[in-house]
Amino acid sequence: MNYTTIKESAKSSFIEKKSEFIGYICPVKTNEEAVEFINKIKSENRKARHNVYAYVLRDNNTTRYSDDGEPQGTAGMPVLDVLLKEGLTDVCVVVTRYFGGILLGGGGLVRAYSHACKLAVDAAVKMEMHECFEVTIRFDYSLYGKIEYSLPEFEIKMLTDEFSDSVTLKLLVKKDMYNKLEEKLLDITNGKIEISKSELKYGDFA
Repeated sequence: MNYTTIKESAKSSFIEKKSEFIGYICPVKTNEEAVEFINKIKSENRKARHNVYAYVLRDNNTTRYSDDGEPQGTAGMPVLDVLLKEGLTDVCVVVTRYFGGILLGGGGLVRAYSHACKLAVDAAVKMEMHECFEVTIRFDYSLYGKIEYSLPEFEIKMLTDEFSDSVTLKLLVKKDMYNKLEEKLLDITNGKIEISKSELKYGDFA
């Protein structure tokens, strides 16, 4: 299955009625990685009143969240809801709150924690991960024009191109497009092309 995640850690913050809310987001793949990230943020923010978190993993379709002392349902679940609505997986978010002395009420907390999570999500670089093959194509210079013209119709992602005695292209091809691509390239080059592919993997097509 295809999925959406993030490339690297990011953070953002805002102030609501003197309370500072800081949203941290990190790519994680296991419970252990998520817990390690949560503990890291808690350690960096020991003086904060709350370190609310939520995470979503592809592994066993895992979801976890914690209100960390805020009224039940006003913090962790709103953060998790944002992640689910954004369609993200293999991510963990921690929202740190430095209390400013003014109570926000249940609705205010839900909005604040949701907003902090959304800011962190928006600050991150998303990756659209698809099942794909890493494909290597080698051919003579005389075929370059035909091949370059044909590649875009197969939604490939170019990785590298090398021009020496011949042309070598490395690219990512979505699983369901590979056979069509191979057939087209062999056809337009009369078979005068070398094509090899990797094992099935996930690649970023964002």
